[in-house]
Amino acid sequence: MSATPNSTHLRQFSFEEADNHSSTGEYLERFLALFMLLILSPIIIVCMILVKITSQGPAIYRQLRVGKHGKTFTLLKLRTMYNDCEKYTGPTWCRPGDPRVTTLGRFLRWSHLDELLQLVNVIRGEMSLVGPRPERPELIPMLARAFPRYLERLAVKPGITGLAQIQLPPDTDLVSVEKKLACDLYYVHHRNLWLDLRIILATLFRFLGLPVKWTLKFLALPEWHKVYKKLEQRGAHSPDSIILNRVRERSK
Repeated sequence: MSATPNSTHLRQFSFEEADNHSSTGEYLERFLALFMLLILSPIIIVCMILVKITSQGPAIYRQLRVGKHGKTFTLLKLRTMYNDCEKYTGPTWCRPGDPRVTTLGRFLRWSHLDELLQLVNVIRGEMSLVGPRPERPELIPMLARAFPRYLERLAVKPGITGLAQIQLPPDTDLVSVEKKLACDLYYVHHRNLWLDLRIILATLFRFLGLPVKWTLKFLALPEWHKVYKKLEQRGAHSPDSIILNRVRERSK
């Protein structure tokens, strides 16, 4: 299964502009990303050295991702898996206890230090500090078929952090994708500077180990299940919703 910027799914989707940020705001965001990159560069360099001496392969991992309006770009991150681990399996979601992840990689993923290099993607204008996580092009057609509104998340630039990322773990299956999609749709249609600032603060609080539920309440950010419920009430979900079907099965 493959997808490109010219995929049928992307060509048929008419993106609704939900970007309330001005060009001035984008330049300020790039400047902030550059400042953060300079401040955090010693940590990034130490992590790169540790990756090189603990496992074979490059320290920097490059992967094709889908960005705003379906345009692909090369995402940068510190390598957390063994080199060429998907050579025979193809693109797959990372599972809890995944044997492809190195010992150091588990720490980098847990601390999110592996994502610091994505500040370079922000400086390039390919990503934002806040937004939906960018997905791999190979998985887009399958997700677009499973969730009719999935492509709406491509109306804005993907982000290093976001409403979904601060309260939900990485995707492991379609159920986890559907939970995050509810948060992504909320963000796309409510995006503004104040929301971005609160999400950035929530990211900092989470890094400091503060409880997610307390953080969301303190910053007046919606929990994923409340956002999901509102979408359900408005009929914004497919009748084949995976979560709803599981709830119905449990209630029988």
